[in-house]
Amino acid sequence: MDRALLADLNVERGARRAAVTVTDLASGRQRLVREAELADDPLGEAIGRAIRAGKSGIVATDGGEVFLNAHLPPARLVVIGAVHISQALAPMAKLAGYDVEIIDPRTAFATADRFPGVALHAEWPQDVLAARPLDPYTAVCAITHDPKIDDYPLIEALNVGCFYVGALGSRKTHARRVERLMEAGLSPQAIERIEAPIGADIGASAPGEIAVAILASVIAGFRKRKMFAERRGETAAA
Repeated sequence: MDRALLADLNVERGARRAAVTVTDLASGRQRLVREAELADDPLGEAIGRAIRAGKSGIVATDGGEVFLNAHLPPARLVVIGAVHISQALAPMAKLAGYDVEIIDPRTAFATADRFPGVALHAEWPQDVLAARPLDPYTAVCAITHDPKIDDYPLIEALNVGCFYVGALGSRKTHARRVERLMEAGLSPQAIERIEAPIGADIGASAPGEIAVAILASVIAGFRKRKMFAERRGETAAA
């Protein structure tokens, strides 16, 4: 890989954007295709599949075989709330390959002994996310039941297009949440992206079961993000 291409790839990596290097196997020529460029690339469909699956491989084209090397940002899970569900969710999500962060300004909950080996921020979400912004390769789960803590990261997650956004609470609780988010300027279409009640509908009850349901939804959100984008009427390139 030549230096200019590597430099361009590192820019995408630093910005947590997906990109694919396309190598012509006959000539060795390489080029970089950014995720935002898929619609204009003749191999856009194949490259999009590689990005969504996170898998590299050989593709046959009219001009011969090419190797698609997919470079994806590490999938990130930001959990708002250092609660019992988070204690079960964090180790499972790490096993599934997610970079996990937990944010909760309530220092009685956000303690290292309750969350060993997990990036833990005992600060307000707006302060943490100012330094570590959300992006489309991040999932956000708001599970404190406290609007003062949950609402800001939900708004940010919807504004930047996080691949999954979920919130704990009953339908009545979520109805009040919808009212607040609309007052904050979000459209009904954007708010509909929030999965609430949070997690796959498996009849989960105990914290560990709810954590399993949440992780199932997060994984589905990541692997099916093109389908969800099409349903929202957004670009299918994501």
